[in-house]
Amino acid sequence: MKDLESVKISEGDIQKIDQDFIELPLLASRGVVVFPHMVIPLLVGRDKSVEAIEKAMIEEKRILIAAQKDETIEEPEEDDLYKVGTITEVKQLVKLPNGMIKVIVEGIQRAEIKEFLQKDEFFQVKAEVFNEEDANYDEEDYEIEALMRSVVDYFKEYVKYNRNFPSETMVSVINIEEPGRLADIIASNLELKYKKEQKLLEAFSNKERLELLMKIIKKEIEILKIENDINEKVKDQVEKTQKEYFLKEKLKVIKDELDEGDMDEIAEYREQMEEIELPEEVEEKIENEIKKLNKTPSMSPESTVIRNYLDCMLDLPWDQEKNTGIDIKEAERILEEDHYGLEDVKERIIEYLAVRKISKKKKSPILCLVGAPGVGKTSLGRSVARALERDFVRMSLGGVRDEAEIRGHRRTYIGSRPGRIINSMRDAGSKNPVFLLDEVDKISADFRGDPASALLEVLDPEQNDEFTDHYLEVPFDLSDVLFITTANVTSTIPAPLLDRMEVIELPGYTEDEKVKIADRHLVPQILQDHGLDEDQINISNNALYKIIREYTREAGVRNLEREISAIVRKISKEIVEGREKKARITKRNVDKYLGVRKFKYEVAKKENRIGVATGLAYNQAGGDILDIEVAVVPGKGEVTLTGSLGDVMQESAKAALSYIRSKHEELDLEEDFHENYDIHIHVPQGAVPKDGPSAGITMAMSIASALTNRKVRGDYAMTGEISLRGRVLPVGGIKTKILAAKRAGINKIVLPKENEESMSEIQNYLKKDLEINYVEHMDEVIDLLLMEE
Repeated sequence: MKDLESVKISEGDIQKIDQDFIELPLLASRGVVVFPHMVIPLLVGRDKSVEAIEKAMIEEKRILIAAQKDETIEEPEEDDLYKVGTITEVKQLVKLPNGMIKVIVEGIQRAEIKEFLQKDEFFQVKAEVFNEEDANYDEEDYEIEALMRSVVDYFKEYVKYNRNFPSETMVSVINIEEPGRLADIIASNLELKYKKEQKLLEAFSNKERLELLMKIIKKEIEILKIENDINEKVKDQVEKTQKEYFLKEKLKVIKDELDEGDMDEIAEYREQMEEIELPEEVEEKIENEIKKLNKTPSMSPESTVIRNYLDCMLDLPWDQEKNTGIDIKEAERILEEDHYGLEDVKERIIEYLAVRKISKKKKSPILCLVGAPGVGKTSLGRSVARALERDFVRMSLGGVRDEAEIRGHRRTYIGSRPGRIINSMRDAGSKNPVFLLDEVDKISADFRGDPASALLEVLDPEQNDEFTDHYLEVPFDLSDVLFITTANVTSTIPAPLLDRMEVIELPGYTEDEKVKIADRHLVPQILQDHGLDEDQINISNNALYKIIREYTREAGVRNLEREISAIVRKISKEIVEGREKKARITKRNVDKYLGVRKFKYEVAKKENRIGVATGLAYNQAGGDILDIEVAVVPGKGEVTLTGSLGDVMQESAKAALSYIRSKHEELDLEEDFHENYDIHIHVPQGAVPKDGPSAGITMAMSIASALTNRKVRGDYAMTGEISLRGRVLPVGGIKTKILAAKRAGINKIVLPKENEESMSEIQNYLKKDLEINYVEHMDEVIDLLLMEE
């Protein structure tokens, strides 16, 4: 057999197998299902498959073919094969030069594998033979006859949509009278996935087979219809595009011959130009671009670039202005309506608007609102726009690191576009909107340029009347724009940029102000957002105080808004479930909705401790208190600083230590104590970066306490910078720090003497019940706070 290059078996009628069970070699097929009456060529290459073919050729040339469940498996096992296959007869065998064997087989009968007799060299199985029902077919069975006719009709329609079928296939199908054979012949001619073919093979009764086949053909017809529709649409679109291109080119030639260069598109651009009062330089630029567009082929990529440029230029508000007047009384009313508290800030904004109203000069300083998150910086900008009846544009600068974001890209680049300043002006639709530049302190720079430097021209009143975007290539006047910037801190704003702005600090809100804001603004808005009204939910003032004290710790009201929203969501659920119709939130049931409190009110530890002093700090989230700890242990004079301290704060610690060393006699310390002890200065919340000089006197106090083993009074908090000579120097953020002290339950504060004048700007109700001690020298702080042993 192996020496045989080609074997052809004589053709003749295939004898049906009469016996119920038969033992045959098995050939595992991949992705192919063989039906009875089907003649198909197969390529055989796997060792077991070749051995099975050889075994079949030695005996009766019959072999059982069963499909693999997963065609990717190279060496299938018993469980990898379908149980139902087809007994076939080898009609022709050819050995190919590459070692593979090509066989042509014809399907005879269905069979089900009952037992594997041989698995090593090749598969030998015992199979149950299923005799077809065609031999007993009754022509008077009208249901089968109807199914046959329906299947034939569907197959005709399938052939109509699938043009790959030869015409003689349809003729041979029509002449078949046996239902089982009809189903198998049609199934073998359909382009189906092998898993569907296997289902048809496993349908033993004629009725089941015909019904399943009809469903499959019906689905295939629908798919073919959709494919034909898609092909027709694509063909029509291609023909339409070619036709349009031909007609446009023909029209262009005709117009060139008639000396009529302006097309409808060009005329439309010129009409838009006439409707806008353009600066002379801009008008000349647009005219040149229109002429260039007129000479550029419409299908050229360059024409798209020119159109985009012209659309951008003509969409910009070169001459459109909104309300240019300023009604101070109306502005005051709107600011008061939209914001509770912040009296100093609102007064400064009104002064700013009054100057804009009186002065005929367009140039005026740029406002920079600085404050912790949630204090109302962005909403203040919106209120100013509403008060002035102007358009409002907001542009976030957080994370911007590419100069092109501000100035745009030059048109030489693919996909170039204007910068965000020009795009925002285009969106505003007027040349004098209120333009809010949000998070100006979050700008960063990289190899693509420095956006902060690009903003210098935008925010400089002396230059922004001729702001030039790289994309526009002509100046655009920004002098009528009312620019307002916002930031959390000023330390990260580049000095040249900060110099162009007038800083207005928003210090944060007191507890009473937060309650008023929640009652007037937050609660009504949250109820409206959740589809509820005030009759369904009532939140008492005591509940609001508890939420502020025990569930939030912030200068603004953003977290307060989140906590109130959480309560409203839970109540909404109870209302929907029918458990609640009207809810009242009081101090007693707040924890039912918000869980365990997150913060302890009066968090400051007021007990007197050695080596621990309480300081007041100012950060991006507002004010806070810091317990600065100092430990002294025997050693070699090393100083350790921990707690994510910045350079300035580390220098303050060293200055404080040097001052304490200079006072060793007054403090009864050994002159060489710094050589015999290691000093460790730690500021808790080590994951939070800290910097600044205002903790100088606090660190000096902690060091003095730890070295002398004397306690520091715990009911005091302090802030102030220390010099080497012990002078207490002024610091900033006093109002915010006072608010932090009051939140922590501390009523006794030590402040630098030079900050006394700034206290006059702080409202009296904030200073109420406060005991403020103003000091000029560190000796006063030690005398006041360092207790006797």
